[in-house]
Amino acid sequence: MLGEISAAFERGEVIPYLGPGVLKLTPSALPDSPEALVAHLTSAATVPHKIRNNLTAAAQYIENFKHRKTLVAAMNKAFAPSAEPTTLHDWLAGQAKLPLLVNVWYDDLPQKAFQKRKAWGLVQGVSQAEHFGEWVHWFNADGQRIPGKPFERDDSGAKAPAEAPDATLGWSTLVYEPIGALAPASNFIISDSDYVEVLTEIDIQTPIPDTVQTLRRGRSFLFLGCRFATQIERCYARQIMKRSSERHWAVVEGPTTKNEEKFFAEQNITRIDAPLQDFVAELTGAKVLEAV
Repeated sequence: MLGEISAAFERGEVIPYLGPGVLKLTPSALPDSPEALVAHLTSAATVPHKIRNNLTAAAQYIENFKHRKTLVAAMNKAFAPSAEPTTLHDWLAGQAKLPLLVNVWYDDLPQKAFQKRKAWGLVQGVSQAEHFGEWVHWFNADGQRIPGKPFERDDSGAKAPAEAPDATLGWSTLVYEPIGALAPASNFIISDSDYVEVLTEIDIQTPIPDTVQTLRRGRSFLFLGCRFATQIERCYARQIMKRSSERHWAVVEGPTTKNEEKFFAEQNITRIDAPLQDFVAELTGAKVLEAV
């Protein structure tokens, strides 16, 4: 299976989908799970005991009673500690044929790794609380924001996804961060209301950029550092991988929940029961292609 995945990378047919568990590949002070992040947020602000372990609910409480700026400041502080890209990030940045990388956590390690690469850019999900009427922001490799084209209505009258700026046509790799990230502009989809806004529209794909929808066609997703125990985790993955290929993989070690097993079967995801550290060591031991 590892040989099959490596060969698919060389053909440009794999879309890595990175979750918070990837941060466990190297020691750092960054939160590497929803549990670690909510512990950080609730240490900075008083939150009712019954929601202290619920990341989105705790974030919503802070937003409601302390202001959105307080929540954003707490998120910035949580991900402020200096950290270097992992071996996995560096290896992915070295792949000559990597059209799309999805990072579903708030760290900026992919951006750091890709600074060594030419011709790439970034698209991030943004909060309706801060950017009402916008779903994503586009950025050049240097972090400069590029204005997106306005939303349009399709034939049914529904709002269509925003078209990518013309500047993206020269990118060989697009880094997609659907729930935002620390850099370059502190965009975070984190609170209950943030997720309600997105999940209300995601089934018809409106929040997902048109370029992402194009690049995923016929390609396989490789889920690394992800779990799918919550409905939000499953919903995001399901909608982002919609209309892609029928062959996917997920490295998930140890016991899984019934909902996870059902999700793997439903999406035709082959589970690889192995420590992420071991899998990445084997994968990155393959030939590293020269960055473009």
